[in-house]
Amino acid sequence: MSYSALYRKFRPQTFDEVKGQDHIVTTLKNQIRNHRLGHAYLFCGTRGTGKTTVAKILAKAVNCEHPIDGEPCGECETCKSITEGSSLNVIEIDAASNNGVDNIREIKEQVQYSPATGKYKVYIIDEVHMLSIGAFNALLKTLEEPPKYVIFILATTEVHKIPITILSRCQRYDFHRITSNVIKKQLIDLTNQEKVEAEDKALEYIARMADGSMRDALSLLDQCIAFNLGKKLTYDATLDVLGTVDIQVYSELLDFIMAQDVAKVMDLIEDVASQGREWSQFITDFLWFLRNLLLVGQGTDAEEALEVSTEQMKFLQEKAKLIDEKLLIRDIRILSALLEKLRFATTKRVLVEVELIKLCKPEIEMKNTDLAEKVKSLEEQLNLVMLQLKKKEKTKEEKNTKKLPEQKSGQEEQIRKSIERLPEMIRYCLKRAELKFDEKEKTTTFTFPEECILEKQYVIDHKELIEKSVHAQIIV
Repeated sequence: MSYSALYRKFRPQTFDEVKGQDHIVTTLKNQIRNHRLGHAYLFCGTRGTGKTTVAKILAKAVNCEHPIDGEPCGECETCKSITEGSSLNVIEIDAASNNGVDNIREIKEQVQYSPATGKYKVYIIDEVHMLSIGAFNALLKTLEEPPKYVIFILATTEVHKIPITILSRCQRYDFHRITSNVIKKQLIDLTNQEKVEAEDKALEYIARMADGSMRDALSLLDQCIAFNLGKKLTYDATLDVLGTVDIQVYSELLDFIMAQDVAKVMDLIEDVASQGREWSQFITDFLWFLRNLLLVGQGTDAEEALEVSTEQMKFLQEKAKLIDEKLLIRDIRILSALLEKLRFATTKRVLVEVELIKLCKPEIEMKNTDLAEKVKSLEEQLNLVMLQLKKKEKTKEEKNTKKLPEQKSGQEEQIRKSIERLPEMIRYCLKRAELKFDEKEKTTTFTFPEECILEKQYVIDHKELIEKSVHAQIIV
């Protein structure tokens, strides 16, 4: 028999074998036990978390001839045919290559026919977010009211791309990233079954590198076993295969940066380059090292978020005592920006060297920071001056307002009192003008300065309202 990749060989065949998704597995098993199956499911989550695997187990469980407590028996002909991929009742569709309206039309025609064997026809549409808008619209009615013997299972890594009309017709299940501890336990179990001797530290590193994906972890383990075939899988060998660097190297790099020793930093970069390490991965791992140091310094609650061994935890705790938190945050900010630049850079090593030199010499960045602080200080001073000028202008206006009634006639004083009863905006505009009352013509004239164009226009627009209030004709 030809060799099969580990992630295919050890693909879970029952719900109990699925790791890290207990919230989903328990719900589905309860639905099967109590005959409360939905007609459409949406499985979403990152790669390698078990979406397609759970979909196939669900398809087996609902069609199994002898189900055991919500689990497929795995022994009947239906279970065997679904496992082999030869069952006509389970149709797996790749939406990335079958994303048109015609492909959905074919599904709509097929669902009219009941299953030849078993209870349900199960359609598993993988990467469903790749369907076109027209295809989604064509699927709507069938997805809302399919025949009783049809179940749709949609799987996607990008749920935000799926129309809300589709989401509202499905039971949504979010697959979580699998923790490093769960992945590590699974790797230990599989290496025992494969009779491969491996260091605990090596498996722990592979679990962390998988970034929550069980499939990625098994692929990396497969790669490492092939490199060390017939030998014990060691931590150093794992680092060589995966092109990564030991935590001790990052510790030394941080020490050189803190000591502002540019020469030793350049020597370390040369060593990393000679080993053929990938620069983006090197900076990513260094970022994680700094992040772990930062969390260790925050106390016990933050330490619980770290997925590291007891040995590494002790090392990080000792290291964190020697480093200033502000420097760590600054280094993380600079390296995060560097990681974004490396995505499109052609001369990655040069970029890495420049940014690490910047870390060694904080004064380079401080010059820019000082300039920004000076600009901010000047803005604050300018705002203060403007505030003082406004206060002086307001005081001057109040003095002029107090003097005016003494020089004016009783009629003019009555007009001013009437103005005070007008809306606030009109009062504000009228105060900008000089008021003169003509006893002979019985008119009130408001003379605005040249710069008060808007105030003048506002008074003109509300002339009728002002005349009713002051009981006199006004001239602007």
